[in-house]
Amino acid sequence: MNEALSDDWIEIGRIVAPQGLNGEMRVYPDTDFPERFLEPGDRWLLKPGHTEPETVKLISGRYLAGKGLYVIKLKGVNYRDQVEALREARLLIAASDRLVLEPGEFHVADLVGLTVRLQTTDEDIGTVVDIYSAGNDLLAIELFSDLAAVTAKPDIGQTKKHKSKSAPPVLIPFVEEIVPVVDIDAGYVVINPPPGLLPG
Repeated sequence: MNEALSDDWIEIGRIVAPQGLNGEMRVYPDTDFPERFLEPGDRWLLKPGHTEPETVKLISGRYLAGKGLYVIKLKGVNYRDQVEALREARLLIAASDRLVLEPGEFHVADLVGLTVRLQTTDEDIGTVVDIYSAGNDLLAIELFSDLAAVTAKPDIGQTKKHKSKSAPPVLIPFVEEIVPVVDIDAGYVVINPPPGLLPG
């Protein structure tokens, strides 16, 4: 599990594999701003097991169609074994460099950790644990273990909720029809999933 970042940094991607033999690398993006991987310039790299990021220079980048990944080249990384040593390293930008958002846009880092609330019952059912880019963005939601009781008996009062340790996250399309409310300041999102999208 990744160490939590300080508020000074924003994660934009994770190195997942080499691309070829000449030091290019595949990056799984955690940002909706492709220029982070396409425009040359300074970035920061946090290697696994390290606590302080180091400056790296992005030389070039391109989108790998069909894979949802970017292929980038960093200065000084010229061989496949160098990339292997960087697997699971995290690409960062300084929080002060975050881009201005248009209405209806959100930074990925701001969504992770939000409570998930059902629109129909106003019950809290889980927590956003990740966002996946797969055509449409998907919210990965870790459900509370008593979800079945919550959805079956919405009129019950306060119920003690525990995060499920075994069930994998549920993926919810991050579209306005299904996620009509995102309130970063209040710390929650409201979902209105179609029948069958949630278990139970």
